[in-house]
Amino acid sequence: MKSSAGRSDVSTLHIHLYDDPSVKNLKLSEISLYLKEKLGQVRVDVRSAFITVSDELLDGFSERLANSKVRDLGNPNVKFEPLHGEIEYEKRILKEPSSRSFGILYDGFRLQAILRDLIPPAELGPEHLHIIFTNRLFGTWDEDDRRYHARVGVYGFPSIISTTGIVEAPAKPKEFYLLKRQYAAIGKTDVPFEVLKEKFRGRFIDYGDKRLTEVMKGYVIQAIFFHLTLEPFCSDKRCRLYNAHWQEEVLEAQLKPPEFCEKHEQALEQLKHRLS
Repeated sequence: MKSSAGRSDVSTLHIHLYDDPSVKNLKLSEISLYLKEKLGQVRVDVRSAFITVSDELLDGFSERLANSKVRDLGNPNVKFEPLHGEIEYEKRILKEPSSRSFGILYDGFRLQAILRDLIPPAELGPEHLHIIFTNRLFGTWDEDDRRYHARVGVYGFPSIISTTGIVEAPAKPKEFYLLKRQYAAIGKTDVPFEVLKEKFRGRFIDYGDKRLTEVMKGYVIQAIFFHLTLEPFCSDKRCRLYNAHWQEEVLEAQLKPPEFCEKHEQALEQLKHRLS
């Protein structure tokens, strides 16, 4: 396996996991143990929230974050000056990392570039893999249908995984949307969202879901495969590397056996051998 930086020797791979303090049911220590089980002698360290900026850099960094917001779902080239209130909002989130960010979609690649600037120079080499969990919801532009789509992960340097995206990005069961349309057809447009969700409880990942850590193990593995091979996904729906677009596909790929298809099981064994 070769790295995304063209490096064939992965014996010095060092994985850094950054916590999302706003989510209490994400156990990075458990994910760290899982990676050591799957990869053997890999070095993994668990860190606190990734974004920490000094007071003198707070204004500029908050403005960059506000400027990475998606203004138009159908146009990735909209240019704008962030409003004062938007910048102040980002400051509050940065000062209180345990608070949640709601109702904002960020451009995933712009957000990734902003976070990259905070990586210490000594950890910029290809032997370092930074995986950042964030509650910010981000998306990427899709050239096929010419619009933004929310994503769970954007992989690269660094890789970012959204604890909000795992809830909001994959679509809920088709029956959920059918029932919503049926309510609307008979004039019940005010049915609370929670009432709709309750009818399909267990068939999707929700906020506070106890299955979050187990599900996120697969997305971390995807980030690792991207770092090493530039190929993070699998076409087999039963493999943890499957690029799920529906919540029920997420649950099948991440929670039901087998964990990996034969191809990626072998790839993990080869990597484990090389790291040893």
